[in-house]
Amino acid sequence: MAAYVRQAPALFDPTSFERFRFTSRELDARGAVTLRYALDDELEFVETFELPLADGLDGPSERQLGKEGGRLDGHGRAARGARKLSDAERERVDGLLALLHWVAGVSYFKTALPPELGFETGTPPPATAKLLEALYSEGLGELAYTNRLPGLPRPRFGGGASPAPANESAAAIAQPASHPRRTLEPGTTPRRALVPGTTPRRALVPVGGGKDSAVAIEIVRRAGCDLALFSVGDAAPIARTVAASGLARLLATRTLDPGLQALNEAGAYNGHVPVTAIVTCAALLTAALNGFDAVAMANERSASAGNVRWDGVEVNHQFSKSLQAERLLSAALAEVAPAARSFSILRPASELAVARAFARMERYHGAFTSCNALFRGDPALRASSWCCECPKCRFVFLALAPFSDPAHLREIFARDLLDEDEQFDGFALLTATGGHKPFECVGEEQESLAAIRLLARDERWNAHRVVRRLVAEVLPRHPPEDGDPERVLALSDEHDVPEALLADVRALLAA
Repeated sequence: MAAYVRQAPALFDPTSFERFRFTSRELDARGAVTLRYALDDELEFVETFELPLADGLDGPSERQLGKEGGRLDGHGRAARGARKLSDAERERVDGLLALLHWVAGVSYFKTALPPELGFETGTPPPATAKLLEALYSEGLGELAYTNRLPGLPRPRFGGGASPAPANESAAAIAQPASHPRRTLEPGTTPRRALVPGTTPRRALVPVGGGKDSAVAIEIVRRAGCDLALFSVGDAAPIARTVAASGLARLLATRTLDPGLQALNEAGAYNGHVPVTAIVTCAALLTAALNGFDAVAMANERSASAGNVRWDGVEVNHQFSKSLQAERLLSAALAEVAPAARSFSILRPASELAVARAFARMERYHGAFTSCNALFRGDPALRASSWCCECPKCRFVFLALAPFSDPAHLREIFARDLLDEDEQFDGFALLTATGGHKPFECVGEEQESLAAIRLLARDERWNAHRVVRRLVAEVLPRHPPEDGDPERVLALSDEHDVPEALLADVRALLAA
């Protein structure tokens, strides 16, 4: 139990703390992970994960996990407690446990953003320190911006001078040791830190319940890999997507320190954290414990585009989904867990291209929900389905519309958002008309413009009220070449997808 639960402060002053401490971590024989942190000597935080352990450590295939021996419950979940981990198995994954400990700490560091760090279980090695410095600075860029802080936090994980922005940190790890460091222009992405290897034999695909994870599942399935799904938590869209896929799932649970919400209410800094990085690290540890050699994420190239320029960097709501973060993680894995691999199978594609592919996957249309209102931390504030009032709902509707009939989208959303006058400003903002792109998991402004251009010449949609206004009031503000659909839908060469999987990526995403 966290110390402050017994003496909850009526007022929390973030500026009163000097050091954030990584105090201990443990993985027990049943797959229970305990991560401990502290602010100075005053407040302690305890976070836990319950990781699933399937039978057959040598490598559970899709058939073994999903069809044999009663190893799944009624929701496609691998049974917990089917085996115990030996000391040797736990030692083998110690690097991934350490990485999860360091990355998950961002949820507690952000309460006070203290200037110093303390490592009581070992200091991160150099490339891992670069990843962490990026996650604890650019990964908290939105939090710093929305809380009107004077600048980004810049904690030091590797000692020495204050860390450079992640753009420069990424450049450093991308260069061979014998080459001089090359400084990148802000907003650019480093070259590959690691050359993609051969086809994964067994891939774990994390599922968030949205369209992207469904498309990732089908690409990996088409490639012929043994695969299973993974999720942290069992929100309804996740469970429905798993059921629609017909695949087995390894289900993990995460429990934040119970006192964190009280601190937020008492004055702690609060806001967006790089949660995708935490989920990825949990997936990597689960994969290693269950005989999978790769984690295939569902982050598209649009995730690399930021929202607003501030404090010398591009503040990106999706920073931990970006190619930059992916490559920093790959370099860290080479240090702490060389056998582990993580890459995004959707990285060559824009969100609009992913939406085009998803529009053909009707088996998932009654299952998915991309609205983040379903995942709010406070259960009282969670939506039960699409809220139809947030930027994510609008963007998904806009991205699917050119490839869908209006009646079908009404079935999915229960409303026609492009025929509701009051939705106009929200749709316009997706193109940065009237402000900057919203802090949400939405595509680039160019993608929204491309979708509008496609709808303008689509007889099914061009008479809708919001479409008419977008065509009349938004498109004239942009040069004709902006939002060119052909260019937006084309696949990019900037990715780390294994070469052997590219044919399957192109088959589902290129047309």
